[in-house]
Amino acid sequence: MNTNKKSALIVGILFILAAVTAIIGLILYDPILNGPVYLMEGSKHANQVILGALMELMLVVSAVGTATTMFPILRKYNETIALWHLCFRFLEAIIITIGIISVLSLLTLSREFAAAAAPDTASFQASGILLKAVHDWTFLLGPLFMLGINTMLYSYIFYKSKLVPRFIPILGMTGATLVFICALLVMFGVIQQVSFWGAILALPVAANEMTLAVWLIVKGFNLSALSSESAKTDRAS
Repeated sequence: MNTNKKSALIVGILFILAAVTAIIGLILYDPILNGPVYLMEGSKHANQVILGALMELMLVVSAVGTATTMFPILRKYNETIALWHLCFRFLEAIIITIGIISVLSLLTLSREFAAAAAPDTASFQASGILLKAVHDWTFLLGPLFMLGINTMLYSYIFYKSKLVPRFIPILGMTGATLVFICALLVMFGVIQQVSFWGAILALPVAANEMTLAVWLIVKGFNLSALSSESAKTDRAS
């Protein structure tokens, strides 16, 4: 297997892994992030919450993995945009990691609340609201805001280079625009992130990632486009 085919396979697998772990992580977080008695439910489902955090850590690894694996290929066509994509993907991973820390901190708070003989409920609730707010903002800025930027960057290079069929980056740029608009609407309180319209606006970018992932796993990058770019580089040198 040549290097480009191997890189395509890795990127495809990591995109799928990122999507799966993100969904599982959010489901596993449910006892500590939702419901009026989350301070009690969190400690009761501690292992579930920790497993959710591990899923999101795998998401972080996948995000960094896609960025670093794609960078040597993207830089052949536009080094500046490839570098932007690498940096913004790392920033997305950092934001998600902050969200993980907030959930684990909320779990610690839940355990302290459950262990206290006569807890000051108001103080615990205030701390809990703050930690949940940190998670909610990271959930917005990472999977929506930064995702929109990152998807637009690599989709633009894919469109110009023809590394993959153009319908995929067109879907990617469309999805990136919609998910970015979704992030702005959520930030200004027009819609809720977890809502019908939030799902509709996020659907195209999710479809793009899965379509791209399957294509890269099955077909890989366009070898003729890679060969053409390599020939240009050789002539320039």
